[in-house]
Formats: sequence, structure tokens, C-alpha cells
Amino acid sequence: MAEAATRRRGRGGGGAARRAARTGVKIETAKFIERNIPLYEILNEEALEIIETNAETLLEEVGVNFVNNKGALDRWKEAGAEVDYQAERVRIPRGMARELCKTAPSKIIQHARNPEKSVEIGGDTLVCAPVYGPPFVRDNEGGRRYATMADFEKFVKLGYMSKWLHHSGGTVCEPTDVAVNKRHLDMLLAHMTLSDKPFMGSVTEPSRAQDSVEMCEILFGKEFVQENTVMTSLININSPMTFDDVMMGALEVYAKNNQACIVSPFIVGGAMAPVSVTGTLTQVLAEVLAGIAYSQLIRPGAPVIFGAFVTSIDMNSGAPTFGTPEASQILYGAGQLARRLGLPFRSGGGLCGSKLPDAQAAYETAHTHNAALMGGVNFMLHSCGWLEGGLVSSFEKFVMDADQLGTLHKMAQGVAYDENAQAMDAVREVGPGGHYLGCAHTQENFKEAFWRSEVLDYKPFETWADEGARDTQALAGSRVETLMAAYEQPALDPEIEAALRAYVEEKKASMPDAFV
Repeated sequence: MAEAATRRRGRGGGGAARRAARTGVKIETAKFIERNIPLYEILNEEALEIIETNAETLLEEVGVNFVNNKGALDRWKEAGAEVDYQAERVRIPRGMARELCKTAPSKIIQHARNPEKSVEIGGDTLVCAPVYGPPFVRDNEGGRRYATMADFEKFVKLGYMSKWLHHSGGTVCEPTDVAVNKRHLDMLLAHMTLSDKPFMGSVTEPSRAQDSVEMCEILFGKEFVQENTVMTSLININSPMTFDDVMMGALEVYAKNNQACIVSPFIVGGAMAPVSVTGTLTQVLAEVLAGIAYSQLIRPGAPVIFGAFVTSIDMNSGAPTFGTPEASQILYGAGQLARRLGLPFRSGGGLCGSKLPDAQAAYETAHTHNAALMGGVNFMLHSCGWLEGGLVSSFEKFVMDADQLGTLHKMAQGVAYDENAQAMDAVREVGPGGHYLGCAHTQENFKEAFWRSEVLDYKPFETWADEGARDTQALAGSRVETLMAAYEQPALDPEIEAALRAYVEEKKASMPDAFV
């Protein structure tokens, strides 16, 4: 089936798709962010060298566990590491992991099925992707509830319609009304058909990663997939210092097939890493070095991203906290460490602990968004929609956050100082005591002079009151309705879509439902 789709793709995409593209609604999507501003570097050279030295010591003396994965242990042993098969422990000689990481590319082009929406991950770029993983959803009408496939599809459509969001993401919510062993097929189909932005693959079981590759071979063509990156997928490390067979099995599939993996520790500081920023950064670096080095053992040159998902902890309740100073400090430091390795960097997001899209959510999200921009993040998962410590995907917060991503685009442009920006003609024209509203410079520049929200309210009090005195949640709910009413599915070759649907139906029919 995949090879047949490859032949169809080679014919140019089909006349029906071209006709649909000519008549379809054009959705505006901003290009991925390219920073024209300096980054904030929180660690000096001495601190960086201490962290790097200590991370190498951890790998050599303490080691990392690769559990239930004899093949991984064998690969490490063959590469020259010290392997304790009984303890499933790998001790990596000083410098070995760093040397292996050198074959990983410094930049990744992830191709979208719409080439105009392909993204570059690495260097000075920032790619924004939505929330990932919550089992619950929330909206103004239904409150908090378990997510369904209909909810998932709605989020994909909102992501497609969001100007400042560059990526469709992965598990934007867990559709609990579909069997665990089959839902990845429906989720991938939604990303592939309801949006034309880049997307993520499944990592919940190695065979599901393989399904993801095969569906991409239908969508893009088998040869294209092997030669190009069309998926970016999240591989979490079981911190502290443990690599399980499920995540590593998925990484093995993706690395073998030239698809990008975010190798990311999952850390709640004080519980899964030391309470200190420096201690946590040491563990983060050790874990990432081991994970990325392993990907290069699978396939030298396999695309990877240095990941860091780190929160602090409320020492009274034990609950994770977000948007804290310590989390930002770790993000800044991890960014420096990633750049010294020459690797793309993932962190940040619209993270918050709030139960509602309220002031707490806004404060905590803004702290993390700004840290991601200033800290050199290249791929920001959870950019929009995250609520309740990652347990909930919120429709209202999705559009609130996606709207605010526009401020990052504007900030990243830096400050212009060309002749137009100097505005000397305007100052001369207006003179003392005048105003600039009607001058030529204002008339020529006002449309692009200031970033403007499409969600927040700027009206006078009287107008706001007459329109129902709506708060931000209500405004966001209205924005969701507006976007969904305007949604039109992006054009896709009908033969390719039919092949994708046939693949999903055949796979789902081949196995009984499983909910564990």
C-alpha cells in the first residue's frame, strides 16, 4: 500500500487535489520564528564547565539504566561502554557520549505536506507546537471531562487555523473513547487530513512508531521519508537516569528511519532530580548525552533534539509548580548546554498549574513563553492549551495562548533602525505641539506598527459593557467558535487520503481493542 502511494505521489499529487487547492480558503500561517535578538545566558564559563564535568562523572561512575532492552545493552557494550547485564546498567567512559553526539545534525528541516509550512528546528529559530498528552479537556460549556476523538479533531482544526502556531503537534489530548492500541491511528489520520502543518508520531509502543512511519510513507512517499524528516516525536527519559524499553524502542524505530526524536528528561525538581538548579542541570545533561548518543548508535546522523522538561515542586503538597524562577533558570542553562553541543533545543511552553485559564495561568504561561524566547528554545512543545499541570487541554486557553505567541514573533524581530524606523521626516512634519495621527509616516506604517491581539479586549468601558462585559475566558470561547465556523479542510490528494483511511481500517481490524 505504501509503495503504491509512493507511485501516486510521483505523478504530482493528482488533478483533484490541484483543483481543490485553487478553490480552497487560504489560511494564513506565520513562518517559524527567526530571532534577531540576543539570547540570555545565565551561566558563566566556570559554571558550564563544572556542569559538563560532573555530567561526565555521572555517566562514568554512576551510569544509566537501559531496562528490558538487551539489544541496547549489547550496542553499548560493542561501542565500548561498561555494561552490567544483571543490573541493566551502562557506564559510559568520559567523553564517549559527547563524541557520539557529534554526528547528530545541528539543524533539522521537518517537512510538512504543504511545503510552505515546513519548519527549521535549530540555530536561531523557534517552532511552536501545541499542548501534548492531557487525558482531560475543558471548555466554557462542558467544564472538565475526559477527552474524546471529537475533541482531538477540534484541537487539530484550531491548530491549523492559528496563525502563530507552526506545528500541529502530537497527542493534543488523549481520546479516551478509542482503544489505547488503536487511538494513535486515528490521531495521526487527523493530523494528516485535517491540517497541513508538520506533526508528531506515536511513541507509546514501538509498533505504533512503526505504524507512524508507514502512514508517513503513504502521505509523503517511502523514498522521501527515508531521505527527509517528516516527524518529530517525543522520547521521555524516566528520570532519574533510566531509559525504558518502550521509549527506547520507539526511538530505535524513528532513528532507523531518519525521523527526529526529542530526547527529553521528565523532571520534577526535588523529586526526580536535586533541588538545586546546578544539580538538576547536571542530571539533565547526563541523561540527554546518553539518550542522544544511543540514537547515534542506531544510525549516525539521525536527527535529534536536546530536550529539557523541568518543573519545580511545592514542598508542602508535593504538586509540581510551573512558571517559577527556578524553572526559567534551568531552561536558560539547558539552552546554553545544548548550544555548546551544537544541537537543537526543546523546552518551554504555556505551562501552568492553574485549574482554569485565569490570572494564575496567564502569569505562569507568560513567564515560560518569555523564557523560551530568550533562552534559545528551538522547538516549544505545549505552546498553547496546557492547563492544570498538563492534565487538561483547554479550548479557551488554546486560543488565548496561540494568540499570545504573536508577541514572541514581534519581540524576536528586534528593533529596526533603518531610515523608516528613525522617523525623522515624521518629527519634522509634526513639529512641537502637534500630533502624529495624521502624518504621512503614521499613515504609511500604522497597519504593521503595533502587534494586536485577536482575543483580548481594547474597547472603551462603555462599549465593553454594552457587549456583555465579557472576561477573557468568554472572549476566548467566542474566538473558538469563530475559528471553527471558518474552518475548511486543506486539500489532499483523494487517492492518498483513501489509502491512509484504508491503512487505518485494516490495522484496527487486525487486533482486538485494548484499554491498557
